[in-house]
Amino acid sequence: MATDLDRLLASIDPSRTIDRITAEIDRAFNSFPMNRTTIKDLNNYKNYLADFFRHIESVSTNMGNNAPVNREAYWARCSRILDKEFGPNGWKTAFELVRTGKEGGLYRLLKTIAEKMAEQYWQNEISARIGQYWNNLTVDEMMAAIDEYLEKYGHLLPSELTEGPAGRVRTNFFKVLEEHPKLIRHLRHVVSD
Repeated sequence: MATDLDRLLASIDPSRTIDRITAEIDRAFNSFPMNRTTIKDLNNYKNYLADFFRHIESVSTNMGNNAPVNREAYWARCSRILDKEFGPNGWKTAFELVRTGKEGGLYRLLKTIAEKMAEQYWQNEISARIGQYWNNLTVDEMMAAIDEYLEKYGHLLPSELTEGPAGRVRTNFFKVLEEHPKLIRHLRHVVSD
């Protein structure tokens, strides 16, 4: 009989989160009209990336034309991804790549943005499901869930996390659950290769 933990882990399985959301983002990426290879003007660059961000979000979340048309908001979110990916003022570094076409240029940049959007979306979905599960547990149920996880999956974790009473797992269990789909996905890729 499946436990509440089993049901949670099934709901955050990579096939239901990471792989599904990545496929939705890929579908949106492939439907974006890429009619240029470089962009020389800074305002055109910002508008193009904002439009791309809106397109990915509206198609992958099935909002369609109901997605708000607010280029400034989409550009702000997009530039945060670029700054995170390329460092402080990464959006400027990215503009140079798009302007010159170097290092994969615009295509690489759009691919990077789409990948980072997918990662944000599936991380948010996984965290929300875990939060809903975890916040409905009593302290005793939390301790029992940790013990159950260690019994079923402890052998998959690095030994430094599980040695002794597995204190690192116990104090960071929410994070362990967030990492679980990535662990399972990695193991599936290792086995299938």
